[in-house]
Amino acid sequence: MGLFGKKKAEKSEENQPDRQAEKKPYIKGAGGTIVTKSILNGTSKLKWMFRQDAGQGNGWVAFGDKDSQEYVNNANNMAIVDFNTLIDIEPAVANVFYMPMGSDLEFRSDKTGKYFVDTKSGKEIREPVKHPAQIAFEKNLKFLNKETYPPEFFLSLFTKSEKTDVFTVRNVDIPTGEVVLADPLAYLGSKYETVLAKKIPAGSYPVELSLCRSRIVGLRFAAARLLISDKQAVSYEVAMPKGKERADLGKPGVFTFFGVDTGLACIADAQISEEYRVFFENWQKENPGKNKYTDYFKALFQKSYEAHPEVQNQGGSFLEWKLPETGHSMLMFASGMGDGIYSGYWGLDEEGEPACLVALFMNPEYF
Repeated sequence: MGLFGKKKAEKSEENQPDRQAEKKPYIKGAGGTIVTKSILNGTSKLKWMFRQDAGQGNGWVAFGDKDSQEYVNNANNMAIVDFNTLIDIEPAVANVFYMPMGSDLEFRSDKTGKYFVDTKSGKEIREPVKHPAQIAFEKNLKFLNKETYPPEFFLSLFTKSEKTDVFTVRNVDIPTGEVVLADPLAYLGSKYETVLAKKIPAGSYPVELSLCRSRIVGLRFAAARLLISDKQAVSYEVAMPKGKERADLGKPGVFTFFGVDTGLACIADAQISEEYRVFFENWQKENPGKNKYTDYFKALFQKSYEAHPEVQNQGGSFLEWKLPETGHSMLMFASGMGDGIYSGYWGLDEEGEPACLVALFMNPEYF
């Protein structure tokens, strides 16, 4: 008798509702799974699992070791249950939940333990398979903050494709030419912002947002690009902080990245950064105990979403904002997968002059 059958025998029928009510899902939102009734009633043990893209619910289908072809061909012998029900019957099932569509697995139980075998590769699966988003995140983490990348990579970020798209927002003011990269809620206007060493001509510049439309993580901004000139960037170099040169790379205490702790980033000017600091110091005095995002920016981000819902997530993913007292424009935008450390990259033209500045968050290829 299988585990499910044992529990039925051990507990009276009237106790079953209480037991079910106490259960907590192993995997939230796991979805429905097609399982043969022989597994559910304990007359067979789990033997085969495969995941089909056109399947019911989450695509997983489970067959028992005594299920014949004739048996599984009869729809009356199949049931759709929450995946967590299958985990109740065989806990090892939780290890393979995040395997991709097309997976074909055999379940084995021997003196070495309980595990699955990928019938296509022969690989044994004994540990939990990571969520695809976690795998992509870890690859992306290793990819970021290098000294440079090929020009073709940056070009692909801002070229419309099956996975990427580009949205241009209005000009960002750079009145002094001294550019700042920072988390606007946590670090802009503080000593922790990153002021860049290289300066650009004072002016107002458009910003392009690289949209990554991912099946794994949804809509994200892979990068933001400040367009400085009409010339094409032929090479890219990491943007060094003020007071440092590329020759300083690798030296102790020399960091090229800027930190993000609230899931937002911005490209601003050093003067605007100071204006921002003064504005919110005064705002905080007038609004003691209130939160900069919740009580000020949240409603503005929502309005931004309502104006451009096709390129943002619910609640807003970017905000074009003018400082109330000076009228200077700045742009805040979601930083890829959220909090982390990110670097800026100068796109240089043939004469070695800045054609653009890219804040890089994601490699869409991983997502």
